[in-house]
Amino acid sequence: MTLIFTMIGVAALTFVITNIAPGDPARLVAGPNATEDMVETIRVEYGLDKPVTEQFVVYMGGLLKGDLGQSIVTTRPVMDELLRYAPATLELVLVAMMLGVLIGVPFGILSAVYKDGPLDHITRIFSISGVALPAFWFGILLQLLFAVDLGWLPVSGQLPLVTRPPEAITGMLLVDSLLAGQFSTFGVALKHILLPAFVLSFPCLASILRVNRAEMVEVLQSDYIVAARAHGISSKRIIAIYALKNALLPTLAMIGLRFGWMLGSTVLVETVFDWPGIGLYAVSSALASDFKPVVGVTLIIAFFFVVANTLVDLAYAWIDPRLRKA
Repeated sequence: MTLIFTMIGVAALTFVITNIAPGDPARLVAGPNATEDMVETIRVEYGLDKPVTEQFVVYMGGLLKGDLGQSIVTTRPVMDELLRYAPATLELVLVAMMLGVLIGVPFGILSAVYKDGPLDHITRIFSISGVALPAFWFGILLQLLFAVDLGWLPVSGQLPLVTRPPEAITGMLLVDSLLAGQFSTFGVALKHILLPAFVLSFPCLASILRVNRAEMVEVLQSDYIVAARAHGISSKRIIAIYALKNALLPTLAMIGLRFGWMLGSTVLVETVFDWPGIGLYAVSSALASDFKPVVGVTLIIAFFFVVANTLVDLAYAWIDPRLRKA
């Protein structure tokens, strides 16, 4: 029920904001040489001649039926286009989140264990840089270094034009190529996703590292950890089981928040790397004043954000038995 009310609220707010923005979608679609009659025909066809309140009622009524409207640029249903572009964005975000967790959590642990040592100082500089660097600027720097200068990774896109993509099952190239047994295609797709995924994961990685380090430092100084060491329990067991389990709760909260943040940040990253996802789709639609796709993209980001935070809440109960009893 919370998800439904959240989606309705996001849709209403986004619809209002996009419709008070300057620009005439009908005139942009008709072209610079179109006559007033042609512009008016397009406006009537898409219901743009009606008052904003009436447009809002019609749109929300369609939304409750699962209809996100029609793009005035491509003339295709917005839902169909979102189903086409969303898997690429979801794949990018999942790979970025995997990088953030697999790098951020271990380095957060090491930084706490070797507190105030050289590694701790390096990771703190790294975490501050991750939060401060603009994504688009960092992405262009990595493109110049790894793609242009070194030639190790491709500049942009999902696959080269000469590479045949696997049959679409999930819509995610890495998964579909494995399911189809096209391991060479998997390798090529992996090379294409590494740069945009790392750029997208960098702030997430830095935040996870900082939070996990701070919690680990606090937990390692607690009484039960001191008692465990006094009983002769090995340091590896104390860190991996007793300390990490209690330090993971705030880290999980950060992972849930950063997942939603990364979905929104795909707008910049996908534009820089020409990644065919909902971020690039939202930018092209906004530039054309095609606002229904923008609302659709906002809704799908809100949906995944709520789902991610729900999964985090469930993970809380799995890690901490006290929450299950509550």
